[in-house]
Amino acid sequence: MVSVDPLASERWRHIRRLTDRPTAFAPAWFEPGPHNFNFLRNSSVLVIGAGGLGCELLKNLALSGIKNISVIDMDTIDLSNLNRQFLFREIDVGKSKAEVAAAFIEKRVSGCSVTPYNCRIEDKPAEFYRRFTLVICGLDSIAARRWINAMLCDLVQTLPNGEIDQTTIVPMIDGGTEGFKGNARVIYPRMSACVDCTLDLFPPQVNFPLCTIAHTPRLPEHCIEYIKVVVWPKERPFEGESLDADNPAHVEWVLERSMARAEEFGIRGVNRRLTSGVLKRIIPAVASTNAVVAASCALEAFKLLTNTASVIDNYMNFTQIEGVYSGVVHMEKDPNCATCSGGSFLINVSPDDVLEQFMERIVAKFQLRNPYLETLRQKLFWVSDFYPEMIERNKANLGKPLRELVNEGEEILVVADNLSKPISVRVSFS
Repeated sequence: MVSVDPLASERWRHIRRLTDRPTAFAPAWFEPGPHNFNFLRNSSVLVIGAGGLGCELLKNLALSGIKNISVIDMDTIDLSNLNRQFLFREIDVGKSKAEVAAAFIEKRVSGCSVTPYNCRIEDKPAEFYRRFTLVICGLDSIAARRWINAMLCDLVQTLPNGEIDQTTIVPMIDGGTEGFKGNARVIYPRMSACVDCTLDLFPPQVNFPLCTIAHTPRLPEHCIEYIKVVVWPKERPFEGESLDADNPAHVEWVLERSMARAEEFGIRGVNRRLTSGVLKRIIPAVASTNAVVAASCALEAFKLLTNTASVIDNYMNFTQIEGVYSGVVHMEKDPNCATCSGGSFLINVSPDDVLEQFMERIVAKFQLRNPYLETLRQKLFWVSDFYPEMIERNKANLGKPLRELVNEGEEILVVADNLSKPISVRVSFS
């Protein structure tokens, strides 16, 4: 005899009642009936990230009646995660976040299947993402958001008449939190504003331009970042171990060499606390903010999969610093977005600006990491361990005015470590 969880059965009945009854908040095409509930249970949802926000998302989605969930996360559980990532226990420290979270949900929510993937999102091919009905992000990385955003945009196909084939769209719900602030948004790739359309909404990038940290460091953070991204991979200390920001010996090694580099360039302010902060990329996380934003994302997923109510259009902002505020605004699609519209960005510059100034500007605007620039005529900036002679040429280009390197209206191809594909920047002299 098969045992039935009475609480689970009641939960399914409650959800079925929601999908069977008419509602004034539903879109015009909504038709009450059991088919809505069946579609919800048969949908396949991918959750990216199993951290504080991801744990909340998994729990909410499972309790909302979604039976087929996958979760992907490359990290392992750290002791510091336990205060806000409630699916983990002290015995789980060192284990895969995705695997532990999946096992926890399957144990507590009967009838729900959660498939874990302990890897980078870049390791999965396009066909992997194409099979999902919906993708929900619970990430703290802007680079990861941009990558999956570009991937979902690339999955969209067009019909012979040039219109978008809406059957190839995999909607994306993106949640993000920082401290007592958060947001949730719904993205229909190539139909609504994507992540890159609204890149200015994100906090300033914390990855410093390689050209600056390598040639003209001006801040103590530049010295620390240089040791992290250039010196450590080159010297491979501690028998080739990966840099661990929680290892006191590793932090001490970076600190000593950062202080030496700072002294070489006459920079003050390098200390142990700053070194640890730069290495860890510390971002405050608050459990209550994660809970609110995850609930909003899960609600939008339920509405999108059942049509019981219209989804937000298309960006929800939440803050609980002084009182509680929540509001929804409509973000417009950028017709020149290189990711979802296939356009090129137009940037107005002075012809007397040097290449280094231009690079710092586009690095800040597009939040690039280790950019590579070239035109149809020449390479403007390129750092390669295989071609050391290029470093001296790059140093010379950095101080040259743009009028000597590019023509009015000329396009510059920009490639970076955190871009899934190149972007095109068109220069206009003003």
